[in-house]
Amino acid sequence: MKFVKGQSGNPAGRPKNSGALGDLRKSILDHVPDIITRLVINAKCGDVLAAKLLLERVLPPVKSIEEPVEFELAEQGNLTDHGNAILQAASDGDLTPSQASSLLSGLGSLARIKELDELDKRITALESLGEHQRQDQGIGR
Repeated sequence: MKFVKGQSGNPAGRPKNSGALGDLRKSILDHVPDIITRLVINAKCGDVLAAKLLLERVLPPVKSIEEPVEFELAEQGNLTDHGNAILQAASDGDLTPSQASSLLSGLGSLARIKELDELDKRITALESLGEHQRQDQGIGR
């Protein structure tokens, strides 16, 4: 039997919001406006937990917006030198810790890409060498 979208597979089953949790929600529902009013009053009187609860539920979290910065790595040098330059820029205050972290992550990804490129070149060279040796020995004709 196929299920029909939007239609319960058990129409005679347990109704929504029934059970202990549904009963609890129904008993609280009538008091929600008073609870919110009390939280607002408490928050205005300095209750930090009440203020936090209200703000977390009403306002989205504020994300820090970082301004782009210009940061140049010398073309000369290896990945370690570049990593050290990033850390130095962060310790000098030219980069925020999150900017330095992002740059170091990118540098790590670049290192893995370079490693894979080098591995690919080595495998290709070995395969080519093996093919030449087989041809010289007359194997595979």
